[in-house]
Amino acid sequence: MDQSLLESMRVIALPTETNFRGINTREVALFKGEFGWGEFSPFLEYSYAESAPWLMCAIEAATTPRPQLYRSSIKVNGTIPALNDPADIERIVNSFPGVKTFKVKVGDNLSEDIARLARVKALRPQVKLRIDVNGNWSVQHALTNLRAIFENIGPLEYAEQPCATIEELRELKENLKIDIRIAGDEVLRNASDPFAIDFTGAIDVLMLKVQPLGGIARAHKLAEHHNIPVVVSSALESAVGINYGLILAASFEEMNFDCGLGTGSLLGANVAELPIVKGEIAIADFEPDFDRYEVAPDRYEWWKNRVMKSAELLK
Repeated sequence: MDQSLLESMRVIALPTETNFRGINTREVALFKGEFGWGEFSPFLEYSYAESAPWLMCAIEAATTPRPQLYRSSIKVNGTIPALNDPADIERIVNSFPGVKTFKVKVGDNLSEDIARLARVKALRPQVKLRIDVNGNWSVQHALTNLRAIFENIGPLEYAEQPCATIEELRELKENLKIDIRIAGDEVLRNASDPFAIDFTGAIDVLMLKVQPLGGIARAHKLAEHHNIPVVVSSALESAVGINYGLILAASFEEMNFDCGLGTGSLLGANVAELPIVKGEIAIADFEPDFDRYEVAPDRYEWWKNRVMKSAELLK
């Protein structure tokens, strides 16, 4: 990794609006290069090996020109965490003005999941609903739960990662007698070799997250290799990382799904504003505002060590 990039590093801690993935603060490292800012923000528990593609993406963002773009703004979905308080759900729904799709986190308790979906549907009756299970269901649980959701809520646009493995997803699709697409996320980005996976009969939609997949160029190679319809999503990044995800989404000539890039509204503060206007976020050119958000020296050193250890694993 270029020394000047490391010297440009700033590390910030952004509060979240609600408990998301068990965290209330999102720490991210940002680097500045010839072509702007790049973000390195693997979650704190990720290993150096898991973090290496995220660093590859940050380096690409800071040091390479932007690809050809086919649109200047991206339609986004709303994201509803696994909350049960109706007032909390309403507040989050209202933070996504004009969106036509909501992704709802589910997987721990079927009756609570159905109530959460029903609450979103009551607040925005015309929106499309998709769910994200994060691989938490067995095949049998997925069959039972998806049928129950279908009977109580109606059709879903897709179910994201209902089961953990390719084999389970394939078995699920073979036995699922309702019309619902299956999207793959962790099954791609957690693979030791994402190019070696055979998705035949397992998924209908491929989730692309620019940091975990190692950047825009690599995400395009994966999409071309697997030849499955794609949707772009985020990993609770700062505005810098979200903006790069918007660029990835805009670099596809065809994008038929609203993208999961509206997660900035789940943060209580950010380094720039990327407002959702009529359900879309425009790609922006900005200088991050670090005021009040930079971490203490010991956290900076922790991230610096993490960057150097992850950089050793880059090929």
